Amino acid sequence: MSHGASLRLLSTDFDGTIHDDFGDPKIPYALQERIAAFQARGGHWVINTGRDMSSLMETLGRARVSIQPDYLILVEREIFERKHDRFLPVEPWNSRCTQDHARLFESAAAELEQQIQSLSARHEATFYADPFSPLCAIAKSNLQMDEIHAELDTFCERHPNMVAVRNDIYVRMSHRGYSKGTALSELGRILGVGPEARVAAGDHLNDLSMLRREHAHHLISPSNALAAVQMQVRAEGGWIASKTAGNGTLEGLLRLGL
Repeated sequence: MSHGASLRLLSTDFDGTIHDDFGDPKIPYALQERIAAFQARGGHWVINTGRDMSSLMETLGRARVSIQPDYLILVEREIFERKHDRFLPVEPWNSRCTQDHARLFESAAAELEQQIQSLSARHEATFYADPFSPLCAIAKSNLQMDEIHAELDTFCERHPNMVAVRNDIYVRMSHRGYSKGTALSELGRILGVGPEARVAAGDHLNDLSMLRREHAHHLISPSNALAAVQMQVRAEGGWIASKTAGNGTLEGLLRLGL
């Protein structure tokens, strides 16, 4: 059954979901055309990514895409709206997000530093702080990151509002209340679009929070999605495409009649 006419908000992860570094084009033309048609009918498209603004804008520019998202969800939590040729922060969400993260990280500062020292003494990975997290790590392999991630999950059991957000061999700490999923639901609330009219597409671990029916009833994963992601999408009644990256997401959109 086609749901296309009732769908009003499309949330796509970026890397591995619509964008393929090795693709030509990196975002399929047919997918760009499909999203453009959705926007022309009044639908809203949000790129929901772990990237920050500068990284995403540079990559979109290099990909020479013909379409522009209406909204961005960046670093898995901050919301921005496109106004002409600029993306402006959505308030009060972004200010609350910044304040809640600052309070959380300050309250656990000493323990976070101890955790960094403990991890760096036992793992030959790269540990650092950035403007979004006092503890970030890049591992040398997924196996090494499995071990680091498990230790950080144990750390978070002592800090219930904190979560380790992982994407491949990278991980950062975040406030549990701010994720790809909660940001998507906040955007839906602002736009007056309920979960039944939302679509979410993703392929990696940091997409799990939005690939739930509480945030979007229509879920898509391309065939390159991790096994854990495919398992959750199936359990939530979503669709696993037969094609990879943007072609797989396009397959899912066509199936929905979007």
